[in-house]
Amino acid sequence: MTVLQETLIYEILSVVEEIPEGCVATYGQIARLIGRDKNARLVGKVLSMAEYYGEYPCHRVVNHAGRLVPGWHEQGELLQKEGVPMKDEFHVDLKKCRWEC
Repeated sequence: MTVLQETLIYEILSVVEEIPEGCVATYGQIARLIGRDKNARLVGKVLSMAEYYGEYPCHRVVNHAGRLVPGWHEQGELLQKEGVPMKDEFHVDLKKCRWEC
């Protein structure tokens, strides 16, 4: 396993920091924005370690189907407080809240 370069980590986190309140982005969307189209899983890995780099609105990132992170119950609560529409208990409504960047 290779160690992630800090510049790449901060590149991903800087995009996450730009997601406006009330909107969500997908892992793949963030990967495309940093020029790494096929690296959605890398984005997820970086976000799982984000707390070590500062405070970022990682709760605003979901998978391609709008699914919340399994086991992270606070994510749905945080998104609902921001007014993000939900399809059900585990999915946001991407048609209504995807970040258009």
